[in-house]
Amino acid sequence: MTNYKIVHDSVHGSIRMQGVFLKLLEAPELQRLHSIHQLGLAYLVYPGANHTRFEHSLGTFSVAGRICSELGLGPEEASLVQCAALLHDVGHLPYSHTLEFVLHGQFGIDHAEISRRLIRGEQAILSAADRDIIGDNPSIAEILEKHGLSPKEVAGLLEGLVQVDGSQRTLAAEVGQTHFNSRRYLSQIISGPVDSDQLDYLKRDSHYTGVAYGVIDLDRLVSTLQIFNGDLVVDRGGLSAVEGMLVARALMFSAVYFHKTVRISELMLAKAVEQLGKEDIHQLHGMTDASLLAHLASKGDYCLRIATLLEYRRLFKKAYAIRASDLTPENWDKLEAMGDLKRRRSVEEDIARRAGVDPGDVILDVPSVELAISEPRISLTEVRVLDGDKIKMLPKISSIAASLQIRRAHEWALMVAAPAKEKESVAKAAERVLGL
Repeated sequence: MTNYKIVHDSVHGSIRMQGVFLKLLEAPELQRLHSIHQLGLAYLVYPGANHTRFEHSLGTFSVAGRICSELGLGPEEASLVQCAALLHDVGHLPYSHTLEFVLHGQFGIDHAEISRRLIRGEQAILSAADRDIIGDNPSIAEILEKHGLSPKEVAGLLEGLVQVDGSQRTLAAEVGQTHFNSRRYLSQIISGPVDSDQLDYLKRDSHYTGVAYGVIDLDRLVSTLQIFNGDLVVDRGGLSAVEGMLVARALMFSAVYFHKTVRISELMLAKAVEQLGKEDIHQLHGMTDASLLAHLASKGDYCLRIATLLEYRRLFKKAYAIRASDLTPENWDKLEAMGDLKRRRSVEEDIARRAGVDPGDVILDVPSVELAISEPRISLTEVRVLDGDKIKMLPKISSIAASLQIRRAHEWALMVAAPAKEKESVAKAAERVLGL
């Protein structure tokens, strides 16, 4: 009899785990995700948002399995896809996307690259002290190989990179997938305009935050997915369901992921982590939310102060902001030049000096730049729709999709935050420095 376990999930119900999936589930790399909040510090605004990356990984695995079944994929393809779905977030740093910009600024990589390294066995998360307590554990690569799966192929499914073409972001179908020839649909099930990752996190995040905007018609979406010329496409009958998903994604970014107070708390944490130095930041992939806060506290000074403020929800306040709708195209170019981390910190120091406050008490947010790194799919609406025997791109047949291409997920183009007692002085200084 095959050994299996049933995991009861609050969103998708009972999920059956067996074989290689069960072994991966028990791996330290996945177990670590129990201690990482799915939505970073969003629980400071939405108290129910205490769900974890582990839950999301299970949910993505479940949705990917449903898609594989609906498409009629064989056991080999289905196993590759489901392993990639289960493992796609093992490289996340503490507090999920919160520190993505720091990681990119220091090392030029993102959490997906760390996930690929862990899957290929090129990186590990356990410290010597961890191994002394729990013993040696097979790596993800060793587990996959023992079950006849290629770590390189599983990691390759996470290489659905995004390229920017003008204002529209499109997935680069050929990058990293040459070993699959024309089977682009395999990676598109994991990362694409309509994928198992998004289908889970929208339902899950809506469920736990209590924000109804993320409600999607998962059953209809899955049932209308097809394979056409090597791509994952949506049948014309699923048009309304796809439009609903894209609207839900846009609204969840505005209401939850880029909520003003959530952003301020995340930027506070990110600025403190920057003080740790490159070597400490390099070790973040082995930490959890709690161990990161403890590590910050142990460093004293600014790091301790920020860790304590976050622990007791004593957050900085918005001091100054420029609305996205108020900027001209020329000013957008000037603004996005501040996306460079060193440039941004220089501007913060200038504002702090004029306001007569400590540089650590001024935080500048330019969300459009960070979104391009942490969630490049936000404006990706180029869903392939199968209409009869022809493929049509969704924005060509949907005014909703066309509008979402130019809609911004954040109300402000730029925001400056500071402690409540410093708001007025920082606001005046910011207006002099940043007035566009």
